[in-house]
Amino acid sequence: MLNLVLFGPPGAGKGTQSEKLIKKYNLIHLSTGDLLRSEIAAGTELGLRAKQLMDQGLLVPDEVVIGMIDNKLRENQSVAGFIFDGFPRTVPQAQALDELLSHYNTQITVMIALVVDDEELTRRLLLRGQTSGRPDDSNEDLIRRRVKEYNDKTTPVADFYNRQDKFTAIDGIGNIDEIFEAICSKIEQAATKAG
Repeated sequence: MLNLVLFGPPGAGKGTQSEKLIKKYNLIHLSTGDLLRSEIAAGTELGLRAKQLMDQGLLVPDEVVIGMIDNKLRENQSVAGFIFDGFPRTVPQAQALDELLSHYNTQITVMIALVVDDEELTRRLLLRGQTSGRPDDSNEDLIRRRVKEYNDKTTPVADFYNRQDKFTAIDGIGNIDEIFEAICSKIEQAATKAG
């Protein structure tokens, strides 16, 4: 099973690259952001709790996110693999994901980090906010807080996967197709190594 972690701050291009990777490798997309937005739209207790935190630029608690991921893994046990988009964001989440995947006799194949500088991220998110209608993409102060929180909390996750020899960084600025080809090359190297 091919399991990818696609990593990068808000606005790095994870959604764009995820779509291409899903099509190429026939993966199930697990975007915690999409899962949470679905819960919010449905007006569930989880969704209301998540919305309150997200509107403040804060992350949703680990146990909530891991529970949602477990449900998706259980529903899709015979697929080619998964792409984890925007998760894990902390070392405890990465450890919990490794443990969860081990219950399904699988593991993370590779973690791909899209690297984009903070000013470019802010510019991209403000542009996205003009068309998405998402309030968290329309407020520059909130965007900067989200990016800072991402940077503060997620750098150790890269180290976690690096210690497992599963981490690779890709420049997230440039031509979408060239970035995609660089990602695919790293995936194929990791899949061969995992073998």
